[in-house]
Amino acid sequence: MSVRAGAKVVESRRAAGGCDIGGIVSSQLGHKYADELYGIHIGSGLPLDFFTGPRAWDFARNRPLTDDQPADVRARIIELDHRSASHLAVHMLDGATLAHGLSDSPAGLLAWLLERWNAWSDNGGDVESVFTKDDLLTHATIYWVNNSIATSMRYYANANRYPWTPAHDRTPVVQAPVGLTFVTYENPPGIHTADERVRAFKTGPQADWFNHVNVNAHDHGGHFIPWENPDAWVSDLRRTFHARRP
Repeated sequence: MSVRAGAKVVESRRAAGGCDIGGIVSSQLGHKYADELYGIHIGSGLPLDFFTGPRAWDFARNRPLTDDQPADVRARIIELDHRSASHLAVHMLDGATLAHGLSDSPAGLLAWLLERWNAWSDNGGDVESVFTKDDLLTHATIYWVNNSIATSMRYYANANRYPWTPAHDRTPVVQAPVGLTFVTYENPPGIHTADERVRAFKTGPQADWFNHVNVNAHDHGGHFIPWENPDAWVSDLRRTFHARRP
């Protein structure tokens, strides 16, 4: 981006960050607009084509169950499927139908949201150990009074119907400097500790997508990292951008 000041053009750059869909959007910016960014910081590390393909809704499509898998790996695959498979499938395949029901019933809307906050957060079986009732009701009310649950769900289907297409063929795909924050609650099968999570990322295929400059994992926190463990998120984000100040 540039700002003209008299006869002088002053160049300015930005930064981006986010988790979940926000992580994918930030990565898309880091791919297409790398020269206009100091960098990005994300909490997912998902490839930009995550929602591409005829079975993109199948959460376990890259982790089939087989008889020769270690018991802990098999159990982890099933656990992750139970957390997310229904969410991805219905949002991608039948989100508009569900949205009508959730938009008509505040109890139904709260039940749907609360299930995600409960299943996806690192709460040890007590969601209120992570989020207060006021937090939960405030976020649910934002969806309700704005009637925005349908638009929040539509991204999934649209991302599949109109797949991400590369703006260039350079590698890594996301050329802006990238920082990543992981949590062990979302460890993939076979990974148990924070150190293992960092090593698995750096040596695995996910890393090839990113110009990663700062990769961290934490024992505390779940899917909603900035909400659940804000100190870790802010510390990691600062570390990503500190050396990139103008």
